[in-house]
Amino acid sequence: MTDAAVEVDIDGRRLKLSNLDKVLWPATGFTKGQMIDYYAHIAAVMLPHIENRPVTLRRYPNGVDKASFFEKNCPSHRPSWLPTIEMGDVGYCCLNEAASLVWTANLAAIELHPCLARGEQLDRPTSIVFDLDPGDGADVLTCGRVALLLREALDHFGLQSWVKTSGSKGLQMYVPLNAEVTYDDTRPFSLALAQVLERQQPDLIVTTQDRAARPRKVLIDWSQNTHFKTTVSVYSMRARPRPTVSTPLAWDEVMAAVGAGDPEMLVFGAPAVLRRVEEKGDLMAPLLTEQQRLPHT
Repeated sequence: MTDAAVEVDIDGRRLKLSNLDKVLWPATGFTKGQMIDYYAHIAAVMLPHIENRPVTLRRYPNGVDKASFFEKNCPSHRPSWLPTIEMGDVGYCCLNEAASLVWTANLAAIELHPCLARGEQLDRPTSIVFDLDPGDGADVLTCGRVALLLREALDHFGLQSWVKTSGSKGLQMYVPLNAEVTYDDTRPFSLALAQVLERQQPDLIVTTQDRAARPRKVLIDWSQNTHFKTTVSVYSMRARPRPTVSTPLAWDEVMAAVGAGDPEMLVFGAPAVLRRVEEKGDLMAPLLTEQQRLPHT
């Protein structure tokens, strides 16, 4: 690869890519060109999870160890074929094709953060999300223990759940609904369930954002269930020292990692994720079609 701009054709879209040799992950030497290549190859399974949704970009123009910024308004210099979704006074990028993923990657948008609702019904989330965030002294395995407890609690209501790594320190659980619900339904349910688990496991779980309450515990962040919050997308790369990815997991993988006490079993880099998809398919595909009802809705 070269630092000179190159033109590529992605499904009939002509794109100019630049600075492909620029190292974005200094600790490993992983380059912008390698990131673009990852997004081009993961597009087939990633796009169904983000298409027709408002997406916030998190851009790292000088690499993961330098300053970043969130970009909600889709850049004005976007291609004419890249649509936006208006929410309030913001026009978010709407990433519906592989070329749009490559275009945002060329902006050094390492992380993609979609809303829980689609553009045609912005008040209707398709899933509930629980973001499991470890405090100081806790780790992804602690999150795994909490995820298994939360899964059991959801099973009590007849609700199936799916889990992925955040690609950073924790895990994220999704409960697909694909039903006629609003955030006024999903937000109180997620809070109430988190608070029940907090009362049952006060030494392990918190529901408050207060940092002082979180050492050695896991925050069940229920507050993501609102129209103005976003959660990092499945298959998004993350700005960590290594080029990790928010990766779908099978529940037996969570149990195996917790049982083995090995956090590395829940860490996946970009090349490993491409191999996993080739071998296992999209483990979170059920989020797109599974219809479930919340109690009393």
